[in-house]
Amino acid sequence: MVFRVRELLIRQRTQTINALRGHLNEFGQIVPQGVANASKLVALVECSECELPMEAIATFQALIATLGHFETEIAKLDAEITRRAKEDDLARRLMTVPGIGPLIATAIATLAPPPENFRRARDFAAWLGLVPRQHSTGGKQRLGATTKMGERTLRRLLIIGANSVIIKRHIHQEAQPGTWLGNLLLRKPPMLVRVALANKMARIVWALMARGDVYQSPVAAA
Repeated sequence: MVFRVRELLIRQRTQTINALRGHLNEFGQIVPQGVANASKLVALVECSECELPMEAIATFQALIATLGHFETEIAKLDAEITRRAKEDDLARRLMTVPGIGPLIATAIATLAPPPENFRRARDFAAWLGLVPRQHSTGGKQRLGATTKMGERTLRRLLIIGANSVIIKRHIHQEAQPGTWLGNLLLRKPPMLVRVALANKMARIVWALMARGDVYQSPVAAA
């Protein structure tokens, strides 16, 4: 339940940020989209030189107070998730995989079915909706978009985890030039790479759940 509540709070936080940004835009104050820019929105409301109408400031302050409430509650849930991750054996093992932190590890430990429900790693990735559709053209198999089926929460989290590896690829051995991921980044669009890496992470997750292992980087082993 903690993950569903967290998702709800995040959606409500996003709605509040969008409302604050949209109303500020009406007064000529332009701020880019994104949670990372929320502090800029707050700064504009508190800016004495921005000449916002007093009646508007009162409304903005109500939105800021609501935003602060969501931030506090999300932080509490994140702390609870981190605590659970430290106490759960599977979550600790999953966190050895690059891109998987306490949130993703605990979500998998909580939401994923037992590994024996799937015959192989690919079946687990397919359940998550991370296996590409196959198209046949001239006798050749081509991979298209993912199926979009499966467990949405875990799929979304694994794609976020994959994206974190790509963004921080300079510190990950698995993303260096000459590796599978490094070569893929040179040839394919970023979104396709994110999904491909999330697919690979899902297969690794299934293997760790099925065998009770921890992740060992093939780059380090080589």
